[in-house]
Amino acid sequence: MAFDPVEEIKRFHGAINALDFDTIENCFAQDATYVSNGVGSLSGRADIMVAFRKYFDDYPDQTAIDTLVEKVSPNAGRAVWSVRATHSKTGKPLVREGEETITFNEDGRVTHVEVTDYQAF
Repeated sequence: MAFDPVEEIKRFHGAINALDFDTIENCFAQDATYVSNGVGSLSGRADIMVAFRKYFDDYPDQTAIDTLVEKVSPNAGRAVWSVRATHSKTGKPLVREGEETITFNEDGRVTHVEVTDYQAF
């Protein structure tokens, strides 16, 4: 069966929505990079997971919805999404809308995520 970046993005986002940190970590290649206003510019699976855990400590009630997931190359896809959450300590609501391009290696692991927010948050 051929690799399908759309299905892998859906699986990855499903793990994030479920806060399944073991699966999230397993999705990333060891040398992955992640660039986002939410977690910063990160390099390496370990640093990415530290940032993910911190982000979800701050926003444990996040709900995210993909409005589009499409293939952009044999090893990459793009997702358009919206996020709603509440900061666990301040109670301040978070509303984000944007897109991300996710690139995978030959083993199907995420090597790069580039997140673009449509507005500052």
